[in-house]
Amino acid sequence: MNAPLQNRVTPFGDIVAISQRGLFTGNRGIIHDPASKMLLNRRWSSKAWLVCSCEYKGRRRDVMANRSWTELFFLDEAVALAAGHRPCFFCRRDDAKKFRAAWAGARAKAELSAAAMDAVLHGERMEGGRKRIHPLPGPPSELPDGTVVVASGSAYMIADGRAFRWTEHGYEPSRKLAHTEGMLTPHSTFMALRAGYRPILHPMIGTLRLAQRDRLV
Repeated sequence: MNAPLQNRVTPFGDIVAISQRGLFTGNRGIIHDPASKMLLNRRWSSKAWLVCSCEYKGRRRDVMANRSWTELFFLDEAVALAAGHRPCFFCRRDDAKKFRAAWAGARAKAELSAAAMDAVLHGERMEGGRKRIHPLPGPPSELPDGTVVVASGSAYMIADGRAFRWTEHGYEPSRKLAHTEGMLTPHSTFMALRAGYRPILHPMIGTLRLAQRDRLV
Protein backbone atom coordinates (compact mmCIF):
# COMPACT_ATOMS: atom_id res chain seq x y z
CA MET A 1 0.00 0.00 0.00
CA ASN A 2 1.27 3.46 -0.91
CA ALA A 3 1.93 5.89 1.91
CA PRO A 4 -0.71 8.64 2.18
CA LEU A 5 0.12 11.94 0.56
CA GLN A 6 0.61 15.03 2.70
CA ASN A 7 -2.74 16.60 1.83
CA ARG A 8 -5.07 16.18 4.83
CA VAL A 9 -5.85 19.38 6.73
CA THR A 10 -6.30 19.46 10.50
CA PRO A 11 -8.45 21.97 12.42
CA PHE A 12 -5.18 23.72 13.30
CA GLY A 13 -4.60 24.38 9.60
CA ASP A 14 -1.66 21.96 9.38
CA ILE A 15 -1.35 19.79 6.28
CA VAL A 16 -0.43 16.25 7.27
CA ALA A 17 0.05 12.78 5.78
CA ILE A 18 -2.69 10.60 7.28
CA SER A 19 -5.11 8.14 5.69
CA GLN A 20 -8.23 9.94 6.91
CA ARG A 21 -11.10 10.02 4.42
CA GLY A 22 -12.95 13.29 4.23
CA LEU A 23 -16.17 14.82 2.92
CA PHE A 24 -14.56 17.81 1.21
CA THR A 25 -11.59 18.83 -0.85
CA GLY A 26 -10.22 22.34 -1.30
CA ASN A 27 -7.10 24.34 -1.95
CA ARG A 28 -4.86 27.28 -1.07
CA GLY A 29 -3.36 27.66 -4.53
CA ILE A 30 -0.39 25.71 -5.91
CA ILE A 31 1.83 24.48 -3.08
CA HIS A 32 3.20 21.15 -4.36
CA ASP A 33 5.70 19.69 -6.81
CA PRO A 34 3.77 17.52 -9.32
CA ALA A 35 6.83 15.38 -10.10
CA SER A 36 7.25 14.18 -6.51
CA LYS A 37 3.71 14.91 -5.29
CA MET A 38 5.28 16.53 -2.24
CA LEU A 39 4.47 19.88 -0.67
CA LEU A 40 6.73 22.86 -1.18
CA ASN A 41 7.95 24.87 1.80
CA ARG A 42 5.06 27.33 1.56
CA ARG A 43 1.61 26.34 2.84
CA TRP A 44 -0.42 28.75 0.70
CA SER A 45 0.08 30.74 -2.48
CA SER A 46 -3.27 32.51 -2.37
CA LYS A 47 -5.46 34.17 0.26
CA ALA A 48 -8.42 32.28 -1.22
CA TRP A 49 -8.54 29.16 0.95
CA LEU A 50 -11.47 27.18 -0.42
CA VAL A 51 -13.72 24.31 0.66
CA CYS A 52 -14.81 22.42 -2.45
CA SER A 53 -17.05 19.51 -3.31
CA CYS A 54 -15.33 16.18 -3.94
CA GLU A 55 -17.77 15.59 -6.80
CA TYR A 56 -18.60 18.18 -9.43
CA LYS A 57 -20.28 17.38 -12.77
CA GLY A 58 -18.48 14.06 -13.05
CA ARG A 59 -15.03 15.60 -13.24
CA ARG A 60 -12.11 13.57 -11.92
CA ARG A 61 -8.62 14.73 -11.00
CA ASP A 62 -5.37 12.87 -10.47
CA VAL A 63 -4.34 14.26 -7.08
CA MET A 64 -1.21 16.46 -7.14
CA ALA A 65 -0.55 15.45 -10.75
CA ASN A 66 -0.35 18.94 -12.26
CA ARG A 67 0.07 22.57 -11.31
CA SER A 68 -3.50 23.85 -11.55
CA TRP A 69 -4.00 23.70 -7.76
CA THR A 70 -3.02 21.48 -4.83
CA GLU A 71 -5.89 19.20 -3.75
CA LEU A 72 -6.34 19.23 0.03
CA PHE A 73 -8.88 17.19 2.01
CA PHE A 74 -10.93 17.81 5.18
CA LEU A 75 -12.85 15.43 7.43
CA ASP A 76 -15.87 17.74 7.21
CA GLU A 77 -16.77 21.38 6.73
CA ALA A 78 -16.33 22.27 10.40
CA VAL A 79 -12.67 21.22 10.19
CA ALA A 80 -12.18 23.17 6.96
CA LEU A 81 -13.74 26.32 8.43
CA ALA A 82 -11.65 26.01 11.60
CA ALA A 83 -8.50 25.78 9.48
CA GLY A 84 -9.44 29.08 7.84
CA HIS A 85 -11.13 28.00 4.60
CA ARG A 86 -14.51 29.13 3.24
CA PRO A 87 -17.02 27.63 0.75
CA CYS A 88 -16.11 27.85 -2.94
CA PHE A 89 -18.29 30.06 -5.16
CA PHE A 90 -17.65 27.80 -8.18
CA CYS A 91 -18.51 24.24 -7.12
CA ARG A 92 -20.50 25.09 -3.94
CA ARG A 93 -22.16 28.29 -5.04
CA ASP A 94 -25.36 27.92 -3.00
CA ASP A 95 -23.43 27.23 0.21
CA ALA A 96 -20.99 30.05 -0.54
CA LYS A 97 -23.87 32.49 -0.98
CA LYS A 98 -25.41 31.34 2.32
CA PHE A 99 -22.05 31.78 4.04
CA ARG A 100 -21.63 35.29 2.64
CA ALA A 101 -25.18 36.23 3.60
CA ALA A 102 -24.65 34.99 7.17
CA TRP A 103 -21.32 36.87 7.31
CA ALA A 104 -23.07 40.09 6.26
CA GLY A 105 -26.07 39.46 8.52
CA ALA A 106 -23.82 39.07 11.56
CA ARG A 107 -22.53 42.60 10.96
CA ALA A 108 -25.71 44.16 9.57
CA LYS A 109 -23.66 45.32 6.58
CA ALA A 110 -23.68 44.79 2.82
CA GLU A 111 -22.34 41.52 1.47
CA LEU A 112 -18.63 41.48 0.72
CA SER A 113 -16.90 40.12 -2.35
CA ALA A 114 -15.13 36.77 -2.06
CA ALA A 115 -11.78 38.56 -2.23
CA ALA A 116 -12.76 40.91 0.60
CA MET A 117 -13.80 37.99 2.83
CA ASP A 118 -10.53 36.22 1.99
CA ALA A 119 -8.56 39.28 3.08
CA VAL A 120 -10.36 39.36 6.44
CA LEU A 121 -9.93 35.62 6.97
CA HIS A 122 -6.24 35.78 6.09
CA GLY A 123 -5.72 38.20 8.94
CA GLU A 124 -7.56 35.89 11.31
CA ARG A 125 -5.82 32.63 10.37
CA MET A 126 -2.30 33.14 11.62
CA GLU A 127 -0.49 35.03 14.37
CA GLY A 128 3.27 35.10 14.61
CA GLY A 129 3.53 32.35 12.02
CA ARG A 130 1.25 30.02 13.99
CA LYS A 131 -2.46 29.25 13.99
CA ARG A 132 -4.31 32.07 15.68
CA ILE A 133 -6.32 31.12 18.76
CA HIS A 134 -9.33 33.40 19.19
CA PRO A 135 -10.94 34.27 22.54
CA LEU A 136 -13.85 32.02 23.40
CA PRO A 137 -17.09 34.03 22.99
CA GLY A 138 -19.02 31.95 25.52
CA PRO A 139 -19.24 28.54 27.21
CA PRO A 140 -18.57 25.68 24.74
CA SER A 141 -22.07 24.29 25.35
CA GLU A 142 -23.56 27.54 23.99
CA LEU A 143 -21.51 27.78 20.80
CA PRO A 144 -23.15 27.15 17.40
CA ASP A 145 -22.72 23.78 15.72
CA GLY A 146 -19.47 23.52 13.79
CA THR A 147 -17.43 25.79 16.06
CA VAL A 148 -14.05 24.26 16.88
CA VAL A 149 -12.27 25.00 20.15
CA VAL A 150 -8.90 23.90 21.53
CA ALA A 151 -8.47 22.26 24.94
CA SER A 152 -5.25 20.74 26.29
CA GLY A 153 -3.76 20.93 22.80
CA SER A 154 -6.59 19.01 21.10
CA ALA A 155 -9.32 20.27 18.79
CA TYR A 156 -12.98 19.76 19.72
CA MET A 157 -15.92 20.36 17.42
CA ILE A 158 -19.11 21.59 19.08
CA ALA A 159 -22.44 20.02 18.04
CA ASP A 160 -25.64 20.26 20.06
CA GLY A 161 -23.61 21.77 22.87
CA ARG A 162 -21.34 18.73 23.06
CA ALA A 163 -17.59 18.65 22.39
CA PHE A 164 -16.32 15.95 20.00
CA ARG A 165 -12.54 15.56 19.83
CA TRP A 166 -11.01 15.50 16.34
CA THR A 167 -8.36 12.83 15.72
CA GLU A 168 -6.70 11.44 12.62
CA HIS A 169 -9.20 8.56 12.83
CA GLY A 170 -12.25 10.82 13.05
CA TYR A 171 -14.28 12.18 15.95
CA GLU A 172 -14.36 10.64 19.41
CA PRO A 173 -17.46 10.45 21.67
CA SER A 174 -18.37 13.79 23.22
CA ARG A 175 -17.13 14.93 26.58
CA LYS A 176 -17.44 17.94 28.87
CA LEU A 177 -14.61 20.43 28.71
CA ALA A 178 -13.47 21.79 32.04
CA HIS A 179 -11.14 24.29 30.39
CA THR A 180 -10.42 25.59 26.88
CA GLU A 181 -7.58 27.69 25.52
CA GLY A 182 -9.75 29.41 22.94
CA MET A 183 -11.35 28.98 19.55
CA LEU A 184 -9.71 27.70 16.35
CA THR A 185 -12.60 28.83 14.14
CA PRO A 186 -11.76 32.33 12.85
CA HIS A 187 -13.83 35.05 14.48
CA SER A 188 -15.56 36.11 11.24
CA THR A 189 -16.47 32.52 10.44
CA PHE A 190 -17.79 32.05 13.97
CA MET A 191 -19.98 35.13 13.48
CA ALA A 192 -21.38 33.56 10.31
CA LEU A 193 -22.10 30.32 12.20
CA ARG A 194 -23.85 32.25 14.96
CA ALA A 195 -25.84 34.14 12.32
CA GLY A 196 -27.19 30.90 10.89
CA TYR A 197 -24.71 29.27 8.52
CA ARG A 198 -24.89 25.50 9.01
CA PRO A 199 -21.71 23.62 8.06
CA ILE A 200 -21.92 20.01 6.88
CA LEU A 201 -20.69 17.73 9.66
CA HIS A 202 -19.37 14.19 9.26
CA PRO A 203 -22.09 11.49 9.62
CA MET A 204 -20.13 9.91 12.47
CA ILE A 205 -21.34 12.78 14.67
CA GLY A 206 -24.91 11.52 14.29
CA THR A 207 -23.78 7.97 15.01
CA LEU A 208 -21.93 9.04 18.16
CA ARG A 209 -24.95 11.03 19.34
CA LEU A 210 -27.23 8.01 18.97
CA ALA A 211 -24.77 5.69 20.70
CA GLN A 212 -24.40 8.04 23.66
CA ARG A 213 -28.16 8.57 23.89
CA ASP A 214 -28.76 4.81 23.89
CA ARG A 215 -26.29 4.36 26.75
CA LEU A 216 -28.27 6.87 28.79
CA VAL A 217 -31.65 5.19 28.21
